[in-house]
Amino acid sequence: MGGRSLTTLVALANPPSLFLEGNNVKTPTAYTEGGQIGHYINGSRVASSSGRAQDVFNPATGAAARTVALGSVDEAGAAVAAAAAAFPAWADTPPIRRARVMQRFLQLMNQNRDTLAAMITAEHGKVFSDAQGEVSRGIDIIEFACGIPQLLKGDYTDQVSTGMDNWTLRQPLGVVVGITPFNFPCMVPCWMFPIALAAGNTFVLKPSERDPSASLFMAELLTEAGLPAGVFNVVQGDKVVVDALIEHPEVKAVSFVGSTPIAQYISERSAHFGKRVQALGGAKNHLVVMPDADIEQAVDALIGAGYGSAGERCMAISIAVLVGDVADKILPLLAERVKALVIGNGMNAEAEMGPIVTRQALERIEGYVGLGVEEGATLVVDGRDCRVPGHEAGFFTGGTLFDNVTPAMRIYKEEIFGPVLGGVAREFARRIQVGMVGINVPIPVPMAWHGFGGWKRSLFGDTHAYGEEGVRFYTKQKSVMQRWPDSIGKGAEFAMPTAK
Repeated sequence: MGGRSLTTLVALANPPSLFLEGNNVKTPTAYTEGGQIGHYINGSRVASSSGRAQDVFNPATGAAARTVALGSVDEAGAAVAAAAAAFPAWADTPPIRRARVMQRFLQLMNQNRDTLAAMITAEHGKVFSDAQGEVSRGIDIIEFACGIPQLLKGDYTDQVSTGMDNWTLRQPLGVVVGITPFNFPCMVPCWMFPIALAAGNTFVLKPSERDPSASLFMAELLTEAGLPAGVFNVVQGDKVVVDALIEHPEVKAVSFVGSTPIAQYISERSAHFGKRVQALGGAKNHLVVMPDADIEQAVDALIGAGYGSAGERCMAISIAVLVGDVADKILPLLAERVKALVIGNGMNAEAEMGPIVTRQALERIEGYVGLGVEEGATLVVDGRDCRVPGHEAGFFTGGTLFDNVTPAMRIYKEEIFGPVLGGVAREFARRIQVGMVGINVPIPVPMAWHGFGGWKRSLFGDTHAYGEEGVRFYTKQKSVMQRWPDSIGKGAEFAMPTAK
């Protein structure tokens, strides 16, 4: 096996984006609302009384655009109390009526897709077309949740024993909590709450404090769609709120998406307090390029999957395994494409790369590039110290590309493979010990009805996110055995019931 075997992409860029309306380029409207972002409890916005807040930045300008409240234990408790009070009536609402609320919410989300996308770009930094795609993937889950009457159907066995029938049904858990990350402030919450609500639960969302505006906007759309007060609540905050929600006795289940160390913490704390838990952690995704791969297609896949959304995706490709002599063909083309990426404000239709979400994240990433150099990897393209004219204070960095990376290096980390290109892909997909594999699909995020999740330390809990896995997570099964009086014999029964 000749040539290089390993290339690392430090994924710091966004995919090309043009916003087309007919044959004309459309300039989207930027989100500029200021003030403090508070909570949404019992059907209305609520200002925080905690006295704690932090800035929310526009990553393209580097300026604080608004502030977000950091809630208190009492405010978290108020949200749970509202959800607990709303649960009995919502759980008793027929599934078809809950589905109709979801259908109206689906319509409102489609009507307001660009408004949500602009909020995401303003606070996260990803380019507008990528933000639109995020909202669309969230909408897919809402559409799936509209089919909840079919998804909640149980099983039935007639005459399971003489004169006896048996059936199962799925019932909601109660108050459930979602703790979501900054990289997908719309899509990841939508992995959770549409299915949870449609199944009859009430919900408390704790979004990321880095880009919190989308959470309140979706809460207001749910209310406009007819969701009763208290069924969906939002509490802004940090670890104080997270711990308060996990420890609250009324909370029955916790869903989380974020880094592996925090996923493990959430899992352990939730289990300690008797909660059902679904905690998705980080990943180190690989793309394997076989010698018979289409080189241009492989380069396109690496650029989009490695640098899309500034690499701030749990499914971003960060390792390219280039088998045989394919590295010598791909690396020059890849380096040329990385150097040519257009960096700018995500609301600029010509931008291919948006900024990093915060200055701290930018410093961490560029420090990570320096670490790779110290460890002996070959720095093919250095994206550090990027300056965008007119946005000199923004949190920008360019695309970075390493070669000659070894598994011992910290920039390599855990082997979790992604898409595979080439004729051996079927056997590879069957045998590789990972939760998701893409074949000629660089970012293999499943559609709404299939479910999302990794293996090993990428998932703490028993079920993946959304799809039928999500329905199982947000419901509990009840088995009912029934025998009618005219089939019951006289006298007490002391033996274990059997089929007879």
